[in-house]
Amino acid sequence: MEKNWVKIFTSFNFYQSEIIKQMLTEHQIDTVLLNKQDSSHRAFGNIEVYVHQEDFSTAIEIMILNQINT
Repeated sequence: MEKNWVKIFTSFNFYQSEIIKQMLTEHQIDTVLLNKQDSSHRAFGNIEVYVHQEDFSTAIEIMILNQINT
């Protein structure tokens, strides 16, 4: 992965991570999902969501606002 990517979210739930990714993408923030789950045992490992360092503050604000609105 390139430099300047920051982890913004971690979950064992793939769908939850994908929702975060889509929400940020809708606001024109580039995101990357990194699946660290074991391929044979989904109970081990996490899905991590990364954004560019310069988008970190905006991404946090979007996540907080969407959490409050739900």
